[in-house]
Amino acid sequence: MSQDQDKPGRSEINLGESEDDQEDNLDNPEQSVRKKIRQNTSSPSRGNMPQASPPQFVSVEELMETAKGVTNMVLAHEIVVNGGFQIKPAELPENSLEKRVRDIVHKAFWDCLEAQLKEDPPSYDHAIKLVGEIKEALLSFLLPGHTRLRNQITEALDLELIKQEAENGALDISKLAEFIIGMMGTLCAPARDEEIKKLKEIHEIVPLFRAIFSVLDLMKMDMANFAVSSIRPHLMQQSVEYERKKFQELCEKQPNSLVFVTEWLQETADDLRSKIPPAVSDSAASASGVPELCPVAVQNHAYLKLLKWDHLRKPFPETVLMDQTRFQEMQLELDQLILTGAVLLVTFNAAGTALSDLPDFTNKLKMAIRVLLTGLHLPSFNLTEALATISEKVCAEINGCLSQHGFTPFTLEKETVLKGQIQALADPDNTICKLIDSRNQMFFESYLASGYQKSVPAIPGGLGPIQRELEEIAVKYVRLVNYNKMVFGPYYDAVLSSILNKEETAHIRGKLEDD
Repeated sequence: MSQDQDKPGRSEINLGESEDDQEDNLDNPEQSVRKKIRQNTSSPSRGNMPQASPPQFVSVEELMETAKGVTNMVLAHEIVVNGGFQIKPAELPENSLEKRVRDIVHKAFWDCLEAQLKEDPPSYDHAIKLVGEIKEALLSFLLPGHTRLRNQITEALDLELIKQEAENGALDISKLAEFIIGMMGTLCAPARDEEIKKLKEIHEIVPLFRAIFSVLDLMKMDMANFAVSSIRPHLMQQSVEYERKKFQELCEKQPNSLVFVTEWLQETADDLRSKIPPAVSDSAASASGVPELCPVAVQNHAYLKLLKWDHLRKPFPETVLMDQTRFQEMQLELDQLILTGAVLLVTFNAAGTALSDLPDFTNKLKMAIRVLLTGLHLPSFNLTEALATISEKVCAEINGCLSQHGFTPFTLEKETVLKGQIQALADPDNTICKLIDSRNQMFFESYLASGYQKSVPAIPGGLGPIQRELEEIAVKYVRLVNYNKMVFGPYYDAVLSSILNKEETAHIRGKLEDD
């Protein structure tokens, strides 16, 4: 059975350039990825943003067309980027109004069917309609070459013949159900064999029909996921051009679609220029006297800034908005990993090479630390208490390992010093944490600069204990960045060209005014 969902619409909607308006206009109930981003990230206030152009008004038809394009772009992007992408059945929240309404409607329908079948003589009007829906569902699972199965379904579920049998009192519903279950067993994936087996154990007609439709919904989901996996290789070949085309259509309908990208790149260029030493700045200056910045270097540093983003206060650039959740997840993983690396660095500096050369001990200690740091970014997480617990655990593990390998355990004084060093990592300005963070940034920067080379750059000193986890994140990160570059590279080139040329023009104008 299919259900139509009414979707509210408005005849006219204001498309200003603030992010809140932008997200409201682009959001669609079908955009699961977009919903996930909005659930995990609070929308910052953008009331202070100047408007580059007056708001424009569009009809609901134009808006729906744009939303559909964005939905398709997000879906294509998710299929390509997320190798484990799967379509899943929608689950309504328990006790929600929508779920209660749905349950009431379904119960009324099945009660009506049961009442018809209990009449004397039985009325099969609803039952025949259900058989027709089941027939269409079974036919939809067939491929063009399944001629024999198509003929079997068409003949066994001939609705005209079934109606005649019902009118003459010769209809055998149980026999029809037996054929339907057998055909479902032929067409379903092996994972659904257990559900088919349970169908054969149901003997009451109404519960059986309900269960059949439930399993058919699962089979439709399986078929949809099979189609997704089948088109992924073909979609990957065309996704870059497709996403760029859809984003261009969005830009044409909403001209201010690169406001936050421009801010992002401008801020990065300013940061890079401020870090150029005066001597280097003079030698690298162009004819106009402005130190030249490499656009590729600006892009790479801009991507690095995404791993340090303040998601609660800063708008995310439009061109990476579809991947905001992924960047945020990597940022959270790295924050936990940096703290883990800092604890291990302090620990092995105190214990010496006797323990750092034992990979099993390192992995055991690392796992214990990461477990105790679970929930690091939750408001309720107390870092000071967690590090105190970690320091106790680390000292206990070290002493146990030292004794096991014939070494002298830590003295009470040495334990106290190590515990103090670990607990000091709670300070945001801690030197060890800053060192690990700096080397982590260096590693990611080297990886980005290596372009599309498959080899992973050498890991900086001090990051050895967390090398495997760091490389796993780096591989995901660089794959995401490289794909984003391929799609939106022309936009970045245009924005950076405008930024760098504007700075050079402003510098020349300033010199002329000084003269």
